[in-house]
Amino acid sequence: MRKFYWYLTAYIKKHGLIFFASVLVAILVFSFIIPSLVGTIEKSRHQYVGLVGEYTLESLPPEVSSKLSAGLTRLEADGSATPLLAERWTVEQDGKTYRFVLKQNLFWQDGKPVTPEDIEYRLRDVETIITPNDIVFKLPDTYAPFPTVVSEPLFRTGRMAHWFFFDKPTLIGIGPYKITNYDQNGSRLTEITIDGKDERITYRFYLTEQDAITAFKHGKVDQLPDLSESNEIMDWSNTTAETTVNTNRYLAVFFNIRNPLFQKNIRQALSYALNKPPENIRAVGPINPASWAYLQGAKTYQKDTDRAIERALDGVPAQPLDLELTTTTLFEETAEGIKTEWEAFGVQAVEACNNSQSVENKDFCGNLAISVTIRVTNFPDTSNFQMLLIGQEIPPDPDQYYLWHSEQSSNFTGYKNTRIDTLLERGRQTFDQNERREIYQEFQQFFLEDAPAVFLQHLESYSIART
Repeated sequence: MRKFYWYLTAYIKKHGLIFFASVLVAILVFSFIIPSLVGTIEKSRHQYVGLVGEYTLESLPPEVSSKLSAGLTRLEADGSATPLLAERWTVEQDGKTYRFVLKQNLFWQDGKPVTPEDIEYRLRDVETIITPNDIVFKLPDTYAPFPTVVSEPLFRTGRMAHWFFFDKPTLIGIGPYKITNYDQNGSRLTEITIDGKDERITYRFYLTEQDAITAFKHGKVDQLPDLSESNEIMDWSNTTAETTVNTNRYLAVFFNIRNPLFQKNIRQALSYALNKPPENIRAVGPINPASWAYLQGAKTYQKDTDRAIERALDGVPAQPLDLELTTTTLFEETAEGIKTEWEAFGVQAVEACNNSQSVENKDFCGNLAISVTIRVTNFPDTSNFQMLLIGQEIPPDPDQYYLWHSEQSSNFTGYKNTRIDTLLERGRQTFDQNERREIYQEFQQFFLEDAPAVFLQHLESYSIART
């Protein structure tokens, strides 16, 4: 035994470093390199996609979360909700309680059965009650659009292997893809990799579109979906580009109704004075034209200078139309075009006013000489503006309560109309879709007549891919 000990210690002294280094290399090879190679070989495609935005593991972009999981409901093309993980739902207690029956034989990506206890949406002021087969949501008020809210993908938190001796948090979904790795800078995601049956997708996140475009030029990503501006790389010979008209987004000039300048006739005059974009991208109101509640044939305010002058002379302002239009760099060119058109219209309006027999006080005619100042900012202040040229996201349900009801703090224009308030209240308290359609179409009719905003166009996005 002593002889064996001498041989062993002598061997370790002479070859120990090489031996332990070999063991360590073997561990690394079999634990990381080989599984990584196998995983790459198993995937027929590995895509690298660049996305713009600041995201965390808890707030993934829809492009990623929709691949990883699913919600109790699914949104159809017209914005209506249909059952997905839920088999059905019922509405109780005058619309303040929703009972969802979960489908059977649903499993998380780790093989664990999906149970009602797993369903967690963390909705503010909403009480969730779990029964053996149901999930019950108790709302503080009647809210007809609630089924669209629970279309958000569901996740469980879990742990995933990280290096050899460590692990880190992850999300476990119910969809066809699962998270295999991610990197962070603090809590902000910089990269996330998800695996499907036949492909692997690595999403890399950038704070600006210019950063994403630079990454594309350097070969770090091969796809850039949903860019807000076109770019010269769209014309490269080795790229394909696609333009999408997003009917769930629109660009509009929002008036600050609190300002005494913006009486109804002036708002209508300014609306009629502008050329409108082509029909294929034209937006005429705040509801998605693909929605089941959209009103065909609504008032469009196509350019009509005679009508614009008529409306302006219906109540000549007592003070000059010195206007300030706030926007972002993205819409600065559009703002310049609006300025040119409005100022040219002002010249015509002054002349028409001076020649009009119906205007008694000619001293006010000069107030129609429109002057527009453009203010460009990265972050428009919705609490301090005269007019805002900005884009808006349209929710899937036609409910417009949050933006246009007079008692809502999110109603940044200060718009007040008791008839509109009543329609918006009825719209979220009515459950029959045909009745809701009538309510929202009446809303659109009277809302557009009031012209609290000039609706211009649906926003386009651009997707670029390397061929």
